Amino acid sequence: MSQEIANRETASRSKGTEGAAAVNRALAIVAAVEGAATPISLSEISRVTGLYKSTILRLIASLEKAALVVQRTDLKYELGPFAFRLGRAYDASHPLRERVLETLGWLVAQGTESASFHVRYDRERRLCLFRVDSQHSTLDNVKAGDLLPLGRGAPAKLIDYYLGHVGSPLPKDAMLAVVSFGERNPSCAALSCPVFSNGDHFIGALSLSGPRERFSDEAIARMTPILLDAGRALSERLGGSWPGTN
Repeated sequence: MSQEIANRETASRSKGTEGAAAVNRALAIVAAVEGAATPISLSEISRVTGLYKSTILRLIASLEKAALVVQRTDLKYELGPFAFRLGRAYDASHPLRERVLETLGWLVAQGTESASFHVRYDRERRLCLFRVDSQHSTLDNVKAGDLLPLGRGAPAKLIDYYLGHVGSPLPKDAMLAVVSFGERNPSCAALSCPVFSNGDHFIGALSLSGPRERFSDEAIARMTPILLDAGRALSERLGGSWPGTN
């Protein structure tokens, strides 16, 4: 009897592992469709995900049933209506949007470079969640929804720094303003500061970015206090506090 129970437990664990792997593959398909600039073919999904076409077709049937992915008449795939509903639900459950966009608009009104807000997306990437373009005629090429490297750029440095302090008190001389030159794009530069919410929880990085030639010492000296004031004010509105002020 004990051997029979052990066999059942082994089979159950095996099914659980297979189920988790199937979910991961399905999410990889959704990510491939989401990341494509235009509707994507079966062959392209296979190339991006590394999955066999037969595997994709099996999983995509469930994704279509859930309306996460739909197939067009040209046989290419795009996100379905449930993905749109998820996006609306995300916006509705994150009041952060209105407050951050107001802050970004205020920054740009002060004559700064383009303002954006970045959060950690996964272990290798950050997400530009919100963006307001500056009033300059030439801009950098970042836009809301872009996935950018987590290892390069001023916002990435802040995200890496503060995630490294999760669960421990922040030092009074915690990193507040970071500048980067040409790390992600050789022709661009950025200046960033952190944002905190309830419980002094780091939630993301405010960033001013634009063509590198406009980031002179004088421009950085002018924009830094403006950005830090915005970061402090936004943190306080979200229930957080600024490092070193407790």
